[in-house]
Amino acid sequence: MACWAMYSTATYGAIEMKITVMGAGAWGTAIAVNLSAHHHVTLWARNAELISEMRSKGANKRYLAEIKLPSRLILTADISIALQGAELIILAVPVSGLRDALHHVAQLPQPCGVVWLCKGFEAGTGLLPHQVVEAELPAAFPRGVLSGPSFAQEVARSLPTALTLASMDEDFARNTAQALHHARLRVYASNDVVGVEVGGAVKNVLAIAAGICDGLGLGYNARAALITRGLVEVARLGVKLGGRAETLGGLSGAGDLILTCTGDLSRNRQVGLLLAQQHTLPEILHRLGHVAEGVYTVREVHQMAQRLGVDMPICEAVYRVVYEQVSVSEMLAELLNRIPNSEI
Repeated sequence: MACWAMYSTATYGAIEMKITVMGAGAWGTAIAVNLSAHHHVTLWARNAELISEMRSKGANKRYLAEIKLPSRLILTADISIALQGAELIILAVPVSGLRDALHHVAQLPQPCGVVWLCKGFEAGTGLLPHQVVEAELPAAFPRGVLSGPSFAQEVARSLPTALTLASMDEDFARNTAQALHHARLRVYASNDVVGVEVGGAVKNVLAIAAGICDGLGLGYNARAALITRGLVEVARLGVKLGGRAETLGGLSGAGDLILTCTGDLSRNRQVGLLLAQQHTLPEILHRLGHVAEGVYTVREVHQMAQRLGVDMPICEAVYRVVYEQVSVSEMLAELLNRIPNSEI
C-alpha cells in the first residue's frame, strides 16, 4: 500500500514511517535529526567522506557541528541503500541540485511521496522547484514543498517550529503534514504551492537588504519599513505567478521573511551585513562556507520582475549591489529618493 494512504486516517505520531532525507547539509541534517525521534530516518549524502566523518564523530562537523547525531539515524552514501523501501523522500538539496536528486528518485520501481525543502528559482530557467519536479518526476509520485520560518540549528534542537506543507494534491498535503507533525514541529497543510515557494525564495533576497540596512546602522524603524515593503514585493510577484496573497501573509511568506531578516543565524542576512562593511562578494561567500541562496535568487527575481512588469525596487537594489557593483550607499540613496505612492 502506498505510504500516503497508510497514514491517511492516523493521528500524528501514531505511525512510524521510513523516511529518506537526501542531502546532508545543515538543513538536511537538522530535519533528519528532528524526525528520527518519531520515524525511521536515513540520511544520504553523495560525499562518502562526509558520511564517514559523521559516523566517526557522531556529528556533522562541517555543517551543524554542535548537534549530536542520534544513534538510530542511519547514515549512508549509497543511494540504492538510502532509497530502498522509502515511504517518504525529503529532498534537502539546493535548487541547483534538485534535478540530479530527482533523477535518482524517478528510477524507483514503486512511487512514494516526495517533499522538497529548497527555496529559490532554478538558475537559467527561472523555474520554481515544483516546475522542476514536474519536468523530472513521473506523475505517479505524490509531491509537495515543506517551507516556513526555520533555522536548521533550532530544528535540530527540536525547538518549537511551525512549517507549511503545500501540495496540489490536498490529500497528500494533509496526510503528510499530519505524519510529520509532532509537539515541537507543527506542520500545516496548504494547496498553494506557488505562494509557498515564492515566499521562501524572495525572502532570501530581502534578507540581504535587511543585512545591509543593519550593517549601515540605519535603525529598527528602517528595518521594519524594509521588511514591510519587502513583503509587498513578495506578494506582488507571488500573486502575478498564481499564488495567493493570504499564503504570502502566512508562515511561508511573512513568517519566513521576518525570521530571515532579523535572525543572526540567517546566512543571507550575513551577506548583507558584510556587503555593508564593503567586503567583496567572493570574500563573503568564501567566509560563509555555506550556500546563501539569495545571492543566486536575486538574479532570477530581477529578470522575472522585468519580464512580468512587477515593481520590486528593494530586490532591484540588491541585484544592483550584488551584480552591478553599485555601492550600498548609492543604492540606499536611490531607494530613499523614490517618490512615494499609495502604500498598497
